Amino acid sequence: MRPNVARLLSLFLLATTSPLIAQGPTPLPPALPWSGKSEALIVKAGNPWITPAEAAGFQTTPRYAEVRAWLNHLDAASPLITVNTFGRTTEGREMIYVRASKGGRGKPVVLVQGGIHAGEIDGKDAGLMLLRDIALRGKDSLLDKVDLVFVPIYNIDGHEQLSAYNFPHIRGPAEKGRDANARNIDLNRDYAKLDAPESRAMIGLIRSLDPILYIDCHVSEGFDMQYDVTFTYAGWGKYARHRATADWLENRFGPTVSTALTRAGHTPIIYPSPIDTRHPEKGIRYSPEGPRYSTGYGDFIGMPTVLVENHMLKPYRQRVLGTYVLMEAAMKIAAEDAARIAAAKATDRASRPSELLTRWKPVATPIGWIENFKGVAFDTYVSPASGREEQRWLAKAITFRMPIIGQTPAESVRLPKAWWVPREQIEVIERLRLHGIQFESIQTPKALKLNRVRLIDPKLSQPIEGRYPITAEFEHYETDETIPAGSVRVPADQPLGLLAASLLEPESQDSFLAWGFFPEMLAPAPNTDAFVLAALGDRLLATNPVVRRHFDAKLRDEPGFAANPDARLAWLYAQAGPGHPYPLHYPIAREKEGAQRLGL
Repeated sequence: MRPNVARLLSLFLLATTSPLIAQGPTPLPPALPWSGKSEALIVKAGNPWITPAEAAGFQTTPRYAEVRAWLNHLDAASPLITVNTFGRTTEGREMIYVRASKGGRGKPVVLVQGGIHAGEIDGKDAGLMLLRDIALRGKDSLLDKVDLVFVPIYNIDGHEQLSAYNFPHIRGPAEKGRDANARNIDLNRDYAKLDAPESRAMIGLIRSLDPILYIDCHVSEGFDMQYDVTFTYAGWGKYARHRATADWLENRFGPTVSTALTRAGHTPIIYPSPIDTRHPEKGIRYSPEGPRYSTGYGDFIGMPTVLVENHMLKPYRQRVLGTYVLMEAAMKIAAEDAARIAAAKATDRASRPSELLTRWKPVATPIGWIENFKGVAFDTYVSPASGREEQRWLAKAITFRMPIIGQTPAESVRLPKAWWVPREQIEVIERLRLHGIQFESIQTPKALKLNRVRLIDPKLSQPIEGRYPITAEFEHYETDETIPAGSVRVPADQPLGLLAASLLEPESQDSFLAWGFFPEMLAPAPNTDAFVLAALGDRLLATNPVVRRHFDAKLRDEPGFAANPDARLAWLYAQAGPGHPYPLHYPIAREKEGAQRLGL
C-alpha cells in the first residue's frame, strides 16, 4: 500500500470512530442538553416496524430506495396506507406520496412534504414514524376527520447526492442531500415560474388535493439559540396577501402547535429570521413573501401553508421528534377546525384585491419586541482561515430583548381588468394552465384600449435558478389596438387573480418578466444603413415640429445621447413609424382600467 493511501485510510478510520462524525466534517458548537416526553415516540430496538433512522440511532437517514421499500411494506401491512406516484424528477425518478386514510369521499386533506431542500430532511423521518404509528400503533383516530398525504422526499435527485459536506451547518444526519435538484434549481424558488418537473408535479398534486393545510419541512441556518422547533407562515405579523387564512394560522394553528411542542419538551417559536447573523441583537425580520416560495404561493392562492424551520444545531434525533409532534398536532387542529379553514379559504378566494404590493423596505423603528428571547452566548476570535473575527457559540443560555423589524410598502401596482398574452408566448400560457389560472382565447380580432409597458435601462442579473433575471424601470403608455385572433385574455376577476398579477405584472419581483422569460425584448432592432436613416431623420426633423422639439430636448438633456450618432438615428427611426415591435417592449398588455404603478 502506498504511504499516501495508508495515510488517507488512517484519517478515514479516525474520522469514522471520532465523536465528530455525528456532526459531519465541520466541528460544530456544543449542543445544548435536551430531553423531553417526545422521546417516548421512539420504538425499541428489534421492533419489526422500527424506521431506518430509529434503527440507526438517528445518526443516518435512509436513501430513496430504502424509504420506498419501507413504505411499500407498510402499505401491504395496513389498509390505511396507500403509496402513490405523482410525477418524475429531472433524472426520471418516480415521485411518491403516501395517503393515510380511513376512506370517505370529500374528506379534507393535510399535505406534508419533506426534503424540498434534501439536506433538511427531518420531515421525512418524522413522517415515517407518524405513519407507522397511525397504521399500526393506535393513532388511527387522527384519520377520523382528515386524510394525511405525505411526500417523504420532494427533491429526490438532490437527496440521492449524499455527502458529509452538504449542509455542514446542520447537526446530523451524518450524510445529507443537496439543496437543489439535478439542474441546480432550488425547488423552493420555483413555485411561481415552474421550470422544474418536480415543481410542476407538486402544483398538480396541490391542485388535485386542494389541502386545508400544507406543511413544508425545513431546517434553519443563522445563529444559535435555545429554540429547537420554529415555524412561520407568509404574512406573519400583518403582511399576508389573503387575511382570512393568515388569521387562522396565527390565531389557531400557532398557539395549538406551540402548546403541544412545549408539553412534549420542545421549545418552539415563530421562526426568527435574522437581520444580521453576526449581530442577533439587531433583530428579526417580518415581511411579505412572493409566490416563488411554498408559503408565499400558499398565501397567494388562499391555502394555509406552514414553513417548519427546525434549528440547525439541535441534534437530529431532537429535531425529528419535534417535527413528529408538530405534524400530529397539526392534524388534530386541522380536523377540529376543518369547517373554519374551509370558510377562510372561501373568503380569501372570493376576495378581489385591486392592488398588488410589489416592493417594500424595512421600517425605521421596530414594530414589536420579544422581551425574553432565548438566545445562546457567543464570543469572537480571529480566524486564521478567514482573517477576520468569527463567532464562537458557547452553549450558554442567555435571554435578551429582541427587536422585530417590519416592512413598509415602497411600490404597488393597480390591477387592470385583464391581461392579454400573445398566442406565441407558449411558455407563459402553459404555466398559467399549470397553475389553474383562468383564461380564454379569442376567436376573432378585438379592438381595445390598452396599457402597454416599455422597458427603460434593462439589466441582466447574475444567473440563478436556471434563469437570467431582468431588472428595469418601466414606462407605461396608452394605445388603441386590435388584438389578433388566438390571443389569450386572463381576467383579474377570478380566485387566482392575485397570483396572475404576480406573474404578469412586470413590476412584480416574481413576474415572468423579472425571471427573464422574454429575452427577445433585449435583442436590438435589425440594422438599416446609416445613410438611409440619416435622410429619414433629416426629413422628419424638417417636417415634424413635435419630434424636433423632443429631439432638441434630448440633445440638451442627455449628453451621451447627443454624442452617439447611432442612438440619435435609432431614436428618430422609432418616431417615424411604429418601430420594431420587440426591443424593450413588454409583450403582455393590460386591458383598461388601472395598470399604473403607484409610488408609495
